Amino acid sequence: MSTPVENQEIVHLVSLGCVRNLVDSELILGNLAAAGFAITEDPAQAGIIIVNSCGFVRAAVDETIDTVLEMAQYKEDGECQRLVLCGCMAQRYGKDLEEALPEVDIVLGPGAHHDLVSLLRQPGQFVCQVPDPSLTPLQEAGSPRICSTPHMAYIKISEGCPDRCTFCMIPQLRGAWRSRPLQDIVEEARNLVNWGAKELILVAQDTTAYGLDFDKQNQSSLAELLNNLCTLDGDCRFRFLYGHPNRVTGALLDTVASQSRVCSYFDLPVQHGSDRILKKMGRRNTRDEMIRLFEKIRFQVPDVALRSTALVGFPGETEEDYNLLVDFVQEVRFDHLGVFAYSDAEELPSHHLPDHVPEEVALKRQEFIMDAQNTISLDNNADRVGKIYTALIQGPCDDPDYPYWGRTCLQAPDVDGVTLIQGEGLVSGEMIRVSVHGADVYDLLAETED
Repeated sequence: MSTPVENQEIVHLVSLGCVRNLVDSELILGNLAAAGFAITEDPAQAGIIIVNSCGFVRAAVDETIDTVLEMAQYKEDGECQRLVLCGCMAQRYGKDLEEALPEVDIVLGPGAHHDLVSLLRQPGQFVCQVPDPSLTPLQEAGSPRICSTPHMAYIKISEGCPDRCTFCMIPQLRGAWRSRPLQDIVEEARNLVNWGAKELILVAQDTTAYGLDFDKQNQSSLAELLNNLCTLDGDCRFRFLYGHPNRVTGALLDTVASQSRVCSYFDLPVQHGSDRILKKMGRRNTRDEMIRLFEKIRFQVPDVALRSTALVGFPGETEEDYNLLVDFVQEVRFDHLGVFAYSDAEELPSHHLPDHVPEEVALKRQEFIMDAQNTISLDNNADRVGKIYTALIQGPCDDPDYPYWGRTCLQAPDVDGVTLIQGEGLVSGEMIRVSVHGADVYDLLAETED
């Protein structure tokens, strides 16, 4: 085993893609730090640079390639001697990357991240490991981790995906659905609360499917997990992201309605509002079923925030299908909505469907529906004026009228707007009560409650 020179022990990591990938990045850094590697935020100082990639859609692949080429410059202008590509793009393309991206020295799929320390201790020949991620041991509460999000943290409660939507390759990249043991998640949450987290966000490809893979003797659910988390000491609140409209149970609604520490927030991607397109997508729900669900959520969880995503330009989507989606969005009136244009790839089942929609048509449809959503979001935010919420202070602002910013339970980090706050002497990481007195499309304007 060779001993790296000093600068080979300094690591810089770039994390791309979703927050589930961010958790992987934090675990990679934790393992490296536990093995004696030093972590730097300056890539020019690093002997090892790691890009933890997304490979889900074409735009993500392009971003990864651009990032790899940018980091490769530090082989010429900095100290870098090993460039590592991890994550979903590594899993998707594997050995082909040796020729496509010769700048990369090590390629590791998500199922091989645990091998990184030993590989970095070995001589520097090209290495590619993309094992079946379904066979990789699950993360454990005691796994070393370096959290990168002040005052909050994400907890990945499951791996893989239980569904087979025709537009998605996550099952190919992340493997079969596997849930972590409930008590192990609770233990990790306890560790993160002790670290200082004031908001813990449960994530998975589908959080509402948590526990479906357990046998009858160990059955569990997202509702049970949330109820257990609420028994932890501290003033930390809990949020869950990325659910499925098919799996919102009565028990989950009861939990969100009754547990004050669980954010009144549902993130349920609908993908479309046309039953014909939903069927082609492999989604096992209908437009009417989803409308009834959202009505039920709003009835049972007062002042809830609803977030969703939709996909336009799916193969075979007609103008009539698209208009059904627009009508659906205007009827449900989501608080937050992301709309994406279909991204094709040969590996997708949907690639083989007829009547692909031209990209320029898909982009126009995306723009139109987002314009419509902006009006809805502004109206919904205006309805919050005069109400009082608990905000997690995130830091100072440059705006002299609103010197601080934070997030209420209505706002998830990065994907939603924020709350701009008038007040004095506020401290990042504290929870305070604020009164909302103004709103725009994305953000709320508030002042500290007297």
